[in-house]
Amino acid sequence: MSKKADVWQGTLSLMVLKTLESMGSQHGYGIARRIEQTSGDRLAVNYGTLYPALLKLEQEGYITSEWGFSENNRKAKFYQLTRAGRKHVEREARQWSQTTAIMDRFLTEGGES
Repeated sequence: MSKKADVWQGTLSLMVLKTLESMGSQHGYGIARRIEQTSGDRLAVNYGTLYPALLKLEQEGYITSEWGFSENNRKAKFYQLTRAGRKHVEREARQWSQTTAIMDRFLTEGGES
């Protein structure tokens, strides 16, 4: 059984935003579990990086938060995408698609596609 990889630097914010875009309002634990699940359990989300990333996204105006209760009736902070966050995730996703297409050209045999 292989060890889970850490989330790659620079990708966590986009993963969080895409998770909120597809799932709606989520608490931190739910976001982390969804990222791990979406990766096929190949990535491990470190809470020491998740919560600072959530705070940064909130300070940038891409998400908002409010306190509520989780499925097991525990107090939790729920995060939701803002309009600015929706626009940002579209730009970032487009940029990552371009970046991965460029990298694919380098990684394919002969460097041509």
